Amino acid sequence: MTAYEPSGAPGAGTEPAPGAHGAGYDAVVLAGGAARRLGGADKPGLSVGGRALLDRVLAACAGARTTVVVSEPRPTARPVTWAREDPPGGGPLAALAAGLARTTAEHVVVLSADLPFLAGTTVGRLLSALAASDADGALVTDADGRDQPLVAAYRATALRRALAALTRERADGAGRADLAGLPLRRLTGALRIVRVPDAVASFDCDTWDDIAAARARIREHGHVLDEWISAAKDELGIDLDVDTRLLLDLARDAAHGVARPAAPLTTFLVGYAAGRAGGGIEAVAETARKAAALAQRWAQEAAAAETPAGEPDVAPDATPDTRPDA
Repeated sequence: MTAYEPSGAPGAGTEPAPGAHGAGYDAVVLAGGAARRLGGADKPGLSVGGRALLDRVLAACAGARTTVVVSEPRPTARPVTWAREDPPGGGPLAALAAGLARTTAEHVVVLSADLPFLAGTTVGRLLSALAASDADGALVTDADGRDQPLVAAYRATALRRALAALTRERADGAGRADLAGLPLRRLTGALRIVRVPDAVASFDCDTWDDIAAARARIREHGHVLDEWISAAKDELGIDLDVDTRLLLDLARDAAHGVARPAAPLTTFLVGYAAGRAGGGIEAVAETARKAAALAQRWAQEAAAAETPAGEPDVAPDATPDTRPDA
């Protein structure tokens, strides 16, 4: 497990990285491993916030031109290219070599599949740090300052060069090289690296305690709505910026001005109307404005109906005539 600090630090959320970073990038996600500390459980398939860990990572690198997942194929929230290390279960270095062979972009983001709080913004920061330097790679460091080579962006040419050198070093008399079981530091130790601190994005799930901590954080006040909206959008297959405050205000107005059950029904109708209008954040804002105005009119009528008998029925913006009788 990587040290975890439950804060709103960079890395929270799973929105895709803004922009495509020039010529774009490819992503390699390592989703194999025996998960021994999880009793051999299917770690990439474990759910945090209603989504598989692998799908959460795939959402963070959704801007990749090609995403290669090194694992046995499985259902995923978006299309990917599958690869398998040789031999299967041969460790992270063999898996990286297998995934890298299926990429073509100049920059490659390399990720593990057990990062519940990785964000697209973190992917963007890594790519920006790499582009702004002459380094071979940019990687995240955790709260204790430790390098996380599986939360990183690399120059593909540098990775291939280092892999080729390691392969030559490990080659037997027949020219075959066995990378199985080698740690990633054998590769990254030969690279020039810049570092991007991110205590939240670096949190990974190696044990059941880690899974429990991740699931608890999802429900913390200040995180739960963003996490729920991201999960719902992924589940429904939509990509839409959501003005949470606007919709919550609408739900409040409908509940107070009409009746409590009107809140969910109104937000559903607003979504349906926005879809009929072509969708998009502008359509949602306009239909929400109309529904909010209607709820306010209902509230005004309800307030007028509660006016005690005998009091003048005066419009809210009218000024009573106080002139003395002639």
